Amino acid sequence: MLSYTEENYLKAIYHLSDSGSKAVSTSEIAETMNTKAASVTDMIKKLSNKNLIAYEKYYGVKITKQGRQEALMVVRKHRLWETFLVQKLQFSWDEVHDVAEQLEHIQSTLLIEKLDEFLEFPTVDPHGHPIPDKSGKITEVRQVPLSDCSGKKKIIVRSVKHGSPSFLQYLSKIGVYIGANVSILDKVEFDGSLEIMIDSKKKVFISREAAQNLLVTE
Repeated sequence: MLSYTEENYLKAIYHLSDSGSKAVSTSEIAETMNTKAASVTDMIKKLSNKNLIAYEKYYGVKITKQGRQEALMVVRKHRLWETFLVQKLQFSWDEVHDVAEQLEHIQSTLLIEKLDEFLEFPTVDPHGHPIPDKSGKITEVRQVPLSDCSGKKKIIVRSVKHGSPSFLQYLSKIGVYIGANVSILDKVEFDGSLEIMIDSKKKVFISREAAQNLLVTE
């Protein structure tokens, strides 16, 4: 059984490593965890001793197969709790991250399986991120930033890349949500901003930065 802090570090390493595909530097971990390098070094030793990560000087930290599985279980709990909070308790999608950060450390496997069943086995959370199943399998769908799209073809919003509360509040204000149908009406050459049509009803302008953070399928 991992401690609260160990789970947080492992989840951070998993995300920083693009789901375990690359090594992560100790400075990246320290920045993400908002802590000192010495604290990261101590935690690396603990996680290495449990065979959850592998550390090589000058190359950084790589998550092991066992570590990836543990991280995915934390991710699974986090995303299921976010889904529960939005669907059943009517939290808005910009309110749930911090609450789910607390709930993700509950250790009861039975509770999480019951929660999954209660929610009718959702595959994505309120931000469009895939939910790992109970075996740790995660199904990724190829998505591209809206900023990379062109033309007037129909596009579906699938997820947000960086879901800060302020960005999610902004999306709610202009009427963009997961599953929205979007058409690009114009791309401004000067600053990369876009004029888009949402669900064939509402025209809005969004900045290039916002479009880069919206992941879509064409």
